[in-house]
Amino acid sequence: MRVHLFQMSLDWEDRHKNFDRVERLAGEIAGPSAIRRGDLVVLPELFDSGFSLNTDRTNDDLGETLAFLARFSAQTGCVVQGGRTVRDGSEKALNCAPVFSGAGELVAEYAKVHPFSFGREPEKFRGGESVLTYGWGTGEEALTVCPAICYDLRFPELFRLGMLKGAEAFAIGANWPRPRTGHWRALAIARAIENQAFVFAVNRCGEDPHLGYDGNSMVVGPTGDVLGELGDAEGVLSVEVDAEAVRSWRAAFPAWRDVRLLGNDD
Repeated sequence: MRVHLFQMSLDWEDRHKNFDRVERLAGEIAGPSAIRRGDLVVLPELFDSGFSLNTDRTNDDLGETLAFLARFSAQTGCVVQGGRTVRDGSEKALNCAPVFSGAGELVAEYAKVHPFSFGREPEKFRGGESVLTYGWGTGEEALTVCPAICYDLRFPELFRLGMLKGAEAFAIGANWPRPRTGHWRALAIARAIENQAFVFAVNRCGEDPHLGYDGNSMVVGPTGDVLGELGDAEGVLSVEVDAEAVRSWRAAFPAWRDVRLLGNDD
């Protein structure tokens, strides 16, 4: 199985241009890295708009982003984790990561638990309430994946709860700004080591009206080894994922069994 991290230079508040970027990047992957049916595609946080607080403009009330992701998933045969702004009648919106099966069916939608207070996100977004997982692959190659979004990366308890729900991999979409790129890399590796799990961490690159982004999207293995990493340019990181690597490492060094303060009880 392969995971593909789409590191994009997002067009500000322009979902249709960003849809075009996804399709263009998908078309540029060739050779051994080409997208195959059954692969996993992970897109950055709010890939359709960038990290905008203008929810009156960026909301997906018409379902255009949802429809694009469904179509892209069905066309490629891939599991796709995207991003969008959701308004559900509440005063504030949700920063969400919808997940589609390779048949274009919505199988899960994670709402970012930790709005980024330093970036004023709570002024327009409220936090989600739950950690969830979804399945990727079949048979012995199947992995249980826990989605997360950007600032969530700083909160290890979310990842631990995901691991206790069976997560063997974490897929993180982000708009992580340039001044704290070092934290991005260190925390992604830490989350993999702590939970003996894969981390698929995709960040945007380029500039928005307020900040710059260095990308540095990466895939980290369950022992903390970096299996692939991008620089600051737009592109796709494609990495082969061996599901057995999680299980064999957890069996050989079962530190995950010694969790105490966050127990296995529901």
